[in-house]
Amino acid sequence: MRNNIYFLLKYKLFYFVLSPCFGQIRYSIPEELQAGSIVGNIAADLGFNVKQLPARSLRIASGSSRQYVDINLKSGNLFVKEKIDREELCGPKHGCVLSLDVVVENPLSLYDVEVEISDINDNPPSFQKSQIRLEISEFAATGTRFTLESAHDPDIGINSLQTYELLPNEHFTLDVQLRSGKGMLPVLVLQRALDREIKSKHILKVIAKDGGVPVRSGTVQVAITVKDVNDNTPVFPQSVYRVSLLESAPQGTLIIRLNATDLDDGPNGEITYSFSGHSSTEVRELFDVNSKNGEIRVKGSLDYEESRAFEINIQAMDKGSGAIPEHCDVLVDIVDVNDNAPEVELRSLSNAVAEDAPIGTVVALFAATDKDSEQNGEVQCQTSNQPTFDLDSTKNYYKLLINHPLDRENISSYDVTITCTDAGNPPLTSKKTIRVEVSDVNDNPPRFHEPVYTARVKENNIIGDFIISVPAFDPDVGQNARLFFSIMPAEFQGTSILTFVSINSQSGEIFAQMPFDYEQFKNFQIQVQVRDSGVPPLTSNVTVDVVILDQNDNAPVILNPLPEYGSTATETISRFAEPGYLVVKVSATDADSGENAHISYHIFDATHSNLFTISPDTGEIWTIRQIMSKDSFKQRLVVVVKDNGIPPLSATLTIVLSMVDSNSGNSFSGDVGFTPDMNLALVIALGIISGIFLVLLIILASVLHRDRSSLGCRHTLIGDCCCLQTRNSFDGIQKASRSFQIPPNYVEVFGGDPLSQRFRYESCSTLQSVNRDVITPKTYRSCSENNCSHNESIMKENSREVNCDINRKAVNIEVRRYESKDKNLVLKKKHKM
Repeated sequence: MRNNIYFLLKYKLFYFVLSPCFGQIRYSIPEELQAGSIVGNIAADLGFNVKQLPARSLRIASGSSRQYVDINLKSGNLFVKEKIDREELCGPKHGCVLSLDVVVENPLSLYDVEVEISDINDNPPSFQKSQIRLEISEFAATGTRFTLESAHDPDIGINSLQTYELLPNEHFTLDVQLRSGKGMLPVLVLQRALDREIKSKHILKVIAKDGGVPVRSGTVQVAITVKDVNDNTPVFPQSVYRVSLLESAPQGTLIIRLNATDLDDGPNGEITYSFSGHSSTEVRELFDVNSKNGEIRVKGSLDYEESRAFEINIQAMDKGSGAIPEHCDVLVDIVDVNDNAPEVELRSLSNAVAEDAPIGTVVALFAATDKDSEQNGEVQCQTSNQPTFDLDSTKNYYKLLINHPLDRENISSYDVTITCTDAGNPPLTSKKTIRVEVSDVNDNPPRFHEPVYTARVKENNIIGDFIISVPAFDPDVGQNARLFFSIMPAEFQGTSILTFVSINSQSGEIFAQMPFDYEQFKNFQIQVQVRDSGVPPLTSNVTVDVVILDQNDNAPVILNPLPEYGSTATETISRFAEPGYLVVKVSATDADSGENAHISYHIFDATHSNLFTISPDTGEIWTIRQIMSKDSFKQRLVVVVKDNGIPPLSATLTIVLSMVDSNSGNSFSGDVGFTPDMNLALVIALGIISGIFLVLLIILASVLHRDRSSLGCRHTLIGDCCCLQTRNSFDGIQKASRSFQIPPNYVEVFGGDPLSQRFRYESCSTLQSVNRDVITPKTYRSCSENNCSHNESIMKENSREVNCDINRKAVNIEVRRYESKDKNLVLKKKHKM
């Protein structure tokens, strides 16, 4: 009771009566007074006698609102009838006044009485949650700020929230940040780096205090989990946004689209938007925020007379681990406007308008009205689709007319926006969109996508194989765009083109009607026609060039040498043929083309693999080395001719080579008949030759014994003089071209290594014996007269003379004796040996 008297004395204010029939009195009392507490003596303040109050019927005209105070007619006191909670009655408003209408009769008078409800510190600050959970990366830099949810205190003034405190800890401090407009935000500041391996969780305690007497407070626990990685927080371009919004904005109206950015990738950079914890309940009821794109839209009904501005606090948070929210404020100013906008009501609308409809055709009929009156109800409408459409008005009715030729292929439908504006200040505008569909007329022929089509199909195809599709399109729709394909009648090689190909009349796909042969024809053309189903129908034509692609279906055919027996050909070769000797040229052809006709030649099998080689490009067969006496008299070569197709095709040819004397032309593979007289002559000839050979060996041994350093000359004399130069003197032996290369894997017969020198020496020794070889007299003379003279000059320059005459004489004796005998006997004898 003592406190009530104190507040009455402190806050009571009186206003004097302004006129006999009207007066105003103002009282001030604190909230939360108990029922029965005296506000003031209203009878005395109005100058009434207490005894006259029942007769004059002094009372409060409460209406339908709750009656918090009443009048005691016995004492004339205005007393509290129901306990008053200022926060419930007036919310966050600073001025909370309870208006009363006091009526007195006899005579009738009306008085305005205002009871101001002052705030007392009856509410402590409180947080929405008892615990705030944060996940902070251990890599967060010192100085990083973390905005916490603010506390709420329904009291006002000094009794409301005044400050925040953080119980001491070694990692964080608390900074109180003033919000834009009013209020404070607690911001947690990292002052010492975190280490998850040392301590993974931190529990902090934040205290919110007001300024009342006594001070009231509320606490919240901040549970911090130290996390790794996500080290970038969303960032708003601005911390504060200010927008204006008409009070008549409908639900769903876009207010603003926030666009926070996060430098992280993946979930760490994917941002979600939401109201922050200190956004008021009223804001959450009137507005909505899209969590994905940050769009803030109107959710409830706005009224400028109730609230002129709103503060929306939005937080952006990524989806990464340890996400840190970022906040921004959106200040929404509500603009008072003319409440009623014009209304557009559609009365009639054509389902579809033909694209050839004449200008002036009526498309729609609508009415434009405004609930306002006089100037605010005067409406003017216009269309935004000029010059396609126009409006014709009659009173409040408008006709939508065609004002420009239509083309459905260009625009198939129109969204005609009708804009109606009243004459208010400021004017209000309403818009209505009318969808006008344009129906089709067959005014476009079908068209192919390409002016000419080229189809490539492999030969030996299967009947019914797909060749190509020639799609077409028609800008028209419906029946006018229904297409049919056909092949124009024509002939190719005296046959109807329809025997070659067919077409699917619905899809335009062309198929083969027969197998194609590239070697028979390489391409042909067809004319395809497409026709729509309009009335009358329209058509278009296109040329399709069908190109036949070659397949490797023809094996090479060997032209030369022509086989005599099946696939076997016979040729002859001189037994004195040198390396690079052109034996024969194999020629072949292939009916295919391109790589399928690219022919290469290979030796598949040979009697002696190191004796012959073949040019893979030209088919020329060459000797690789000198033909030796130990080589077979008949050589068999299997030549494979293959093309470069996939898979490759080939042909084989067996060449049987018979070795012959290049001068006499006699084959060494034949048999010679012997008589008894021939046997006697052969014995005598062999004895003479053996004697001459023995003399030559004695002479050679004496020369070698006399001068070991002249061993090279002997080799040169016998090998180079009597062997190499003799070979170069043969008549009728073909030479290889300059480009011919002996394969490197064969031993070079005439190289400079000791093995080659020994081979030359042994060849010469063998050559001088008729038992191992047959050499014409002309050849020996050429050797003795030319090459020996050449070697003599070389030996003289080296001051080492060798008596080449002994060799020359011995050879001449041997030749003369050889000529005196029957060659057939010699050959027969040698063959048997």
